[in-house]
Amino acid sequence: MPARSETIATTARLAAMLQGFRAVRQASLRLTAHLSAEDCACQSMPDASPAKWHLAHTTWFFETFVLEKFEPDFAPFHESFRVLFNSYYNGIGDKYPRLQRGMLTRPALADVLAYRANVDGRMAALLAHPHGDTEAEELCALIELGLHHEQQHQELILTDILHLLSLNPLFPRYDAIDALAVPVSAPQHWVTFGAGVVDIGHVGEGFHFDNEAPRHRQFLEAYALASRLVTNAEYAAFITDGGYRNPAFWLSEGWDFLKTHGFKQPLYWHGEGPGTWQTFGLQGLRPLDLRAPVMHVSYYEASAYALWAGARLPTEAEWEHGASDGGLDAMFGMAWQWTSSSYAPYPGYGAAAGALGEYNGKFMVNQYVLRGSSLATPSGHARATYRNFFHASSRWQFTGIRLARSLNTGTRS
Repeated sequence: MPARSETIATTARLAAMLQGFRAVRQASLRLTAHLSAEDCACQSMPDASPAKWHLAHTTWFFETFVLEKFEPDFAPFHESFRVLFNSYYNGIGDKYPRLQRGMLTRPALADVLAYRANVDGRMAALLAHPHGDTEAEELCALIELGLHHEQQHQELILTDILHLLSLNPLFPRYDAIDALAVPVSAPQHWVTFGAGVVDIGHVGEGFHFDNEAPRHRQFLEAYALASRLVTNAEYAAFITDGGYRNPAFWLSEGWDFLKTHGFKQPLYWHGEGPGTWQTFGLQGLRPLDLRAPVMHVSYYEASAYALWAGARLPTEAEWEHGASDGGLDAMFGMAWQWTSSSYAPYPGYGAAAGALGEYNGKFMVNQYVLRGSSLATPSGHARATYRNFFHASSRWQFTGIRLARSLNTGTRS
């Protein structure tokens, strides 16, 4: 039998976990509370998912990975939900096709909300039930992963609903998000870092995803990072100077992508040039704030702009080292920042056993790492070692640009 102090500590941890669980689950509902059932059912493009699906999938995660393992006399809320709301976990079984999530008019939004309420109640009962210290450790670790997983989907709810609303000629605003106004950028200067061996990756206490580990050493040549993000005004100068018409600035694949899709400016910009530009955001359609950071650009666009500006994109190791050292503005909470690093495992990385091992490792191909966090990232979800990742063509996330320079080989490298 564990010592009394251990039992008290475990009880307190389970109580704290329940409190955190309820807070995160309520936050998801607040993001969708003012949306219509129609808003929540539509899928605007293959990369996005309906808000209703996000609400159901995050619930599926807790039912599948926590309740199925720990709940006495487990029985699923609805047998078909195991397939309908499985995202990419092949170890779990069949999945409903991602491209057809917008076809799921049934179950209705009310049914999904009932599913969430049912699972939330069962989770509360599970956490209130006595557990041995070893079992409680495993239980809390799975719930903590599930909560961070849900926070990822909270950001996706915002980015996906923004894309959906942007296709509506009425340009409807997302009324609940006024607090996310973008502050004005400060004047730019360069912050330099000397060459040397640095430690990269998660260390110490606190949650981290498996792709942030193991911590390892990496040599960096001397470099400099821009003190702030690239602004709309600076990016507009790139456009005015023919940046979208000059293939010299573009990666071959990026130039082909640009010519295929015909875009001439960042996603959600409207207008034909200076003095006419507006941008669609969570607050609706507004005049473009030239002082604010440019957002919703792809890796292709970020790379092209950097070359035009006589600079480059940072590697993810440079970004993390710079974020840890300090002296840089808006590293977090404004825009995810493209790096030139392909998304790959760290030396010594090993995926977890079972279906949860599919969480990150299987995506380590044909994607680029972004660092920081965005104005849509939930509070407390960001950290210097966080590795976000998207395909080079992705534009619908809150993605921006921070420039870098090499100090020992010239400005371009």
